[in-house]
Amino acid sequence: MGVAKKTRKFAQVKRVLGRRDERLKKPSAQTKPNAQTKSSGKGPAKKTDESEVVRHIPQVPSGLFFQSNQQLGPPYHVILDTNFFSHSVLRKVDIQDGLMDLLLAKSIPVVTDCTIAELEKLGNKYRLALRLAKDERWKRLRCSHSGTYADQCIVDTVMQNRCYLVGTDDKELRQRLRKIPGVPLVGVGRGKFHIERLPEIAV
Repeated sequence: MGVAKKTRKFAQVKRVLGRRDERLKKPSAQTKPNAQTKSSGKGPAKKTDESEVVRHIPQVPSGLFFQSNQQLGPPYHVILDTNFFSHSVLRKVDIQDGLMDLLLAKSIPVVTDCTIAELEKLGNKYRLALRLAKDERWKRLRCSHSGTYADQCIVDTVMQNRCYLVGTDDKELRQRLRKIPGVPLVGVGRGKFHIERLPEIAV
């Protein structure tokens, strides 16, 4: 029998591109010839990056001072939400007397057009809350925007003027309002109202 020939096997090495290889670089966009102008000796030309994200930060009102809001004071203006009216009817709490007992000062309930429009859309089930919202003792706040989304209307109103308290039991709306500094929140409890984030200076 013949002897099988044994050939030497060479190790297989993976060929990897180097970090500085030109093939790994992204092709740069071709610039226009007019844009490649030399500077006049005053310094390097500034490059405008169109991919920069521009963030608009709202201006902080002058009435805010650390944890206190100097724009708050008696008589207090309280913007009431749809849930606040329905829960007040459910818990049988008088709005005017409840706010007076809570704030120990004169309070003016404020109702927006969007809140009344939402109560009208909810139908006959919320007829008592709608009747309570249309009380002539409350201050009516006219809305100039389109649509009847009361939550966004209340947030926009509070962002423009920090002189309001907000009465609501909506969890999502309360989370949004907690991010706005200087806005106290009023909720409906068992037979009475409770307040959150009211500084001592405003009392």
